[in-house]
Amino acid sequence: MSITQIIDARRSTRVAATILSSGLGGLALAWVMPRGPMTSGQSLAALGLAVALGSLAGRLMASRWAALVAPIAFGATFEIGRIGASGPTVDAIRLDGLYGILALVVGRGFDVLVIVLPMAVGAFWGAALARREQRRAAAATQGTLAPRVGSPFWRATRGASLVLATLVVMGLGAALARPASTAPILGSDGQPLPGSIAELASVPIGGHDQWVMLRGQDVEAPVLLFLEGGPGGTALGSMRYAGQPLEEHFTVATWDQRGTGKSASALEPLDTFTLDQAVSDTIEMSEYLRERFDEERIYLVGSSWGTTLGTLAVQARPDLFHAYIGSGQMVDQQETDKLMYAQSVAYAERTGNTGFADQLHAIGPPPYTDMLSYPVAIASNPEWHDFTYGADHDPRSTYPANLLVEEYTLTEQIRSAAALIDAFALMYPQLQDIDFRSDVPKLDVPVFIVEGEHEAPGRAVLARQWFEQLSAPSKQLVTFEKSGHTPHLHEPGRFASYLASVVLPQTYPQQAETPS
Repeated sequence: MSITQIIDARRSTRVAATILSSGLGGLALAWVMPRGPMTSGQSLAALGLAVALGSLAGRLMASRWAALVAPIAFGATFEIGRIGASGPTVDAIRLDGLYGILALVVGRGFDVLVIVLPMAVGAFWGAALARREQRRAAAATQGTLAPRVGSPFWRATRGASLVLATLVVMGLGAALARPASTAPILGSDGQPLPGSIAELASVPIGGHDQWVMLRGQDVEAPVLLFLEGGPGGTALGSMRYAGQPLEEHFTVATWDQRGTGKSASALEPLDTFTLDQAVSDTIEMSEYLRERFDEERIYLVGSSWGTTLGTLAVQARPDLFHAYIGSGQMVDQQETDKLMYAQSVAYAERTGNTGFADQLHAIGPPPYTDMLSYPVAIASNPEWHDFTYGADHDPRSTYPANLLVEEYTLTEQIRSAAALIDAFALMYPQLQDIDFRSDVPKLDVPVFIVEGEHEAPGRAVLARQWFEQLSAPSKQLVTFEKSGHTPHLHEPGRFASYLASVVLPQTYPQQAETPS
């Protein structure tokens, strides 16, 4: 065997060893984190593993090509290893629409940022160290250092680029390590208000650790559990901006349901991610709040999908609740979707928006097996947002700005968007047979429906039909003139005032308050 053949054989062996080590790393991560890193700890662990595997690959190959070979081997086995995971962010890549691209960015895009970039930087450093060792070894045998490859300018540029990339990875690590927190509620003296509460709590619910944000000016105030819409939505940021008026009258518990927001890592196993389990979790969270704050009953506020979940929880356990408040009440998901689709088609044709019309005609009326068709059909009509919001509406309370709050870590900010897509895709098909007009003819607690005047007819008409036939100890439907589907965000001050001046006196008279 010639020297060239020996060198080629050694090079092939090193490449094979690189592929094997990186591939095993990909399989290991897929086994532990099938959806990629979902928490800060997982992100930092994945970043550290990526740097280590990249450095090993660079040393094995002693070539900058390791920065390409290692990520490819890792990525291929990682994708193979997590084939059992389900959801738009982990399924086949879709580039045929906005939501498919978004799923790619907040899913695999984040994996590339946390894993591939650090792995490539590690490989460059490993290769540089390996080449230095080779030059020193050659010098020891030959008595002189081998000349460096490339011009001084090119070598300086490479070195500066590597240092810059390293600083980027270090900055990324620091950003990933930033802890989440919620600011204290301050008094007029700028100090934390005595008797107030402001905390993020992890609570074991349904066999999973799930997060809830607890905020209120008086820990002795009535407790209000807020259920966000979606399915898959997170409201910690929304309620930080729009929920402050409520904090004057309630201890507000904003819960990130399983598979959403700060609880996104609790999505698996998928066979228990069911509507029945979600209702059970809501009941368990309500019982936790009752015990935590020594309350016999609490208030339940639902928004959109949260009204579906809240209605079912109240139906199952009315003894837990003073009252139920629905903001953007849902009744029959499938019929609503069909009505909203028809309205969107009519709008597109009436305004001459042929692109939108063609897109709607292409997907046809719901229901859909492709979950990415729903946002196009039921969330893309601009006329549902074409109205003047209340003067105290804060644009930061809506997506995506509501994710940019300190209550989330960097990983949670990105994965909250991913969770909205995946949790929706997994839960929404389970809602297609619900119709409260037949399924929930009665609730054994006072019911208050807050509807926006600019609510989409596909929701508003059904909500009024259900409300008119609903049997309850007392019930009231109020319309906010400057609101759409989310009155608690569009007119937050009025929403809080309504709960304080109307709901509390009727249902919690011993601590009723009047608005200031």
